[in-house]
Amino acid sequence: PPHDSQATLDMIDALVARTGAQAVYSLGDSFHDSDGAARLDPQARDRLAALTGRLDWTWITGNHDIGVAAMPGGRRVAQAQVGGIWLRHEAQAGDPDPEISGHFHPKLRLSLRGRHVSRRCFVGSATKLILPALGALTGGLDAGHGEIRRAVGPGAAALVPVADRLLRFPLS
Repeated sequence: PPHDSQATLDMIDALVARTGAQAVYSLGDSFHDSDGAARLDPQARDRLAALTGRLDWTWITGNHDIGVAAMPGGRRVAQAQVGGIWLRHEAQAGDPDPEISGHFHPKLRLSLRGRHVSRRCFVGSATKLILPALGALTGGLDAGHGEIRRAVGPGAAALVPVADRLLRFPLS
């Protein structure tokens, strides 16, 4: 069946081009299950191999892809520390160290003028930042959900990228 691999790789290509990134840290759940990497269509596999070959690529394993036998390029780790910031799949509530994670795939859901709106968002506090999913078809947990708020601690806010700015929505 069709998957979102090409659309997701398009987003990654565009972000790398726009930012000039030389390193990529994938924060887990990069594949739906342990066979996800093996099921990539040949074109997506080739594109991913090209990306992981030219960038310093680190796969941080998540609950969906922990059993993947071989990641397509790059290296695999459980977590990494870069510049004093921990990069993990799932936020560690109560850990005072600065941390970036991805497990919850937050989305901000609002009702505006009778319409329900859902947007990918970041959720952050003083020391925690949970990133939205990059996958084109990935779902997400409501940014105000208790598990997300527990993970980031007090002062949590949803941060929604819109054009050239970031909109902040307090969650407490």
